[in-house]
Amino acid sequence: MRIEDWDVLIAAVEQTSLNRASQALNLSQPALSRRLAKLENELDVRLFERRGKRLVLTPAGRLCYEHALEMRRLDAKFRQQLADLRGGRRRSLTIGASLTTLQSTLPDLIRMYTESFPHSEVKALTGKTHEIIAFVKERRVDLGLVATAIESPDLRCVPLFDDHLSFVLPIGHPLLAQAAASGIPLQALNGLPVVLFSRGTWYRVLVDELFDRYDITPDIRMEIDSFEAIIRIVPSCGLATLLPKSYLRQVVLNDNGLAAADIPELRQTTRTTSLVHLKSAPLDPDLLAWIGRVRQAFAARIADQAL
Repeated sequence: MRIEDWDVLIAAVEQTSLNRASQALNLSQPALSRRLAKLENELDVRLFERRGKRLVLTPAGRLCYEHALEMRRLDAKFRQQLADLRGGRRRSLTIGASLTTLQSTLPDLIRMYTESFPHSEVKALTGKTHEIIAFVKERRVDLGLVATAIESPDLRCVPLFDDHLSFVLPIGHPLLAQAAASGIPLQALNGLPVVLFSRGTWYRVLVDELFDRYDITPDIRMEIDSFEAIIRIVPSCGLATLLPKSYLRQVVLNDNGLAAADIPELRQTTRTTSLVHLKSAPLDPDLLAWIGRVRQAFAARIADQAL
């Protein structure tokens, strides 16, 4: 199917009449009707049904119309990428990432970006959340990735997904048997040897607030600001820890001899990972469209994890 065939369908739908569609395409109305009939024959469906003087899309026609829009978008993207290559143009993006998102979300975000814009240059700046927000406002970065929802008149905040902490233990830890039998109460962390985030991170603030609320005092053996380091230390030292659920893909747990257990109170540590950008510096339409696809991808992943 050629892109021109889909253009005929798009014009017929968007112009709301064959007469206007034929004028928009610079075709005679009989020629337009023949091309629509040819499209129906090739697809073996009816695209329209007539209601009085109006043509209305059938369910199959609606599906074909949506596919036609997607095909036109992909064709435009393909042609733009070719033009960029011919003209030597390279897209550039600078992302600021907080310490939490740097380890849990930024790698996936960069992968998604380079898949959509393969001839791009990506730079990343890191810092604490308030520093990333300052970078955005100072235009040092195009996008900020932070583990919180931001309310600011200067910024547009795009929530990607909600996340909360999970209780992580090395395989063979006595509390895992208890988790399987009756669940683990939060009070089990009282006096428990643990490794936690370094102070100053959003999740550590949430953890400390939770412990204060329920009068929990764990035995904090280490404080580290690296997820990967924590993952490696937990099994080797027999410690427990708390890590964002979004970071704990099954392959990460399996490869490191770990298991995650549910503690209901940990859902109070929920954070919203968000992208932020400056309102006064509008983003490229392609980048805005990409952000929409990123939201959908993360929503689908969270839904899969919940199954």
